[in-house]
Amino acid sequence: MAQWLSGTVTANHHWHANLFSIKVQTPPFNFIAGQFVRLAIDTPDGRVQRAYSLVNSPGSSEAEFLVSTVADGLLSPLLQQLKMGDKLDVSQPASGFFILDEVPDGDNLWLISSGTGIGPYLSMLGTHTLWQRFKHIVLVHTVRTIADLAYRDYIQHWQHQYPNQLHYQPVVTREAMSGALNKRLPELIQTGELQRACKQALNERSQVMLCGNPQMITDTKDLLQSMGLKKNLRRTPGNITVEQYWQ
Repeated sequence: MAQWLSGTVTANHHWHANLFSIKVQTPPFNFIAGQFVRLAIDTPDGRVQRAYSLVNSPGSSEAEFLVSTVADGLLSPLLQQLKMGDKLDVSQPASGFFILDEVPDGDNLWLISSGTGIGPYLSMLGTHTLWQRFKHIVLVHTVRTIADLAYRDYIQHWQHQYPNQLHYQPVVTREAMSGALNKRLPELIQTGELQRACKQALNERSQVMLCGNPQMITDTKDLLQSMGLKKNLRRTPGNITVEQYWQ
């Protein structure tokens, strides 16, 4: 049964009208990069809660979350309205197996996300384990508009710190942007355009993590399996590790 930590909002940054990052000060708690917790607010109609991946890395002084506002959602519109000093409950312990410990070794690691699915990868990129285990890391973020490309300053910092190890590839489907690709992810992979842009192979010696929109995950996973990659399971290690919930 989940326990709850009482948190205090320290920042609520709006990337645009429907995308924001919220920071919460809580008592220290342990988690593994890639895991999620539940956020909860008490309302006159009862407690509203939902799972969100931690964007911050373990050891950070604040918990941070990237949230997309769902117009008819029960929680996200309430979270978007929170201001510094407001209270927000955070569940314990953290959950989930979308973590590097569950990923076998490979020639390269592809971190493929859509929308807010980039969150757990940001948490992983802030750890030492990621950089020690994989010689080449490809971070792919597919979004509709340029404004959806959150945390580019963080990513640029890691690119400067690990210039020959990290490749960041934005994919923007509804706007033109220099350096970005602009087609659906499965098409980019099938034609090899994504691999050429990232200068990395995507084959049986690759490890691929998928997080984001369920349709993106399903379509990309099916394509990768048709290319000879296998789903990664504990009993049968493979190449494709999937986050099973959508936030």
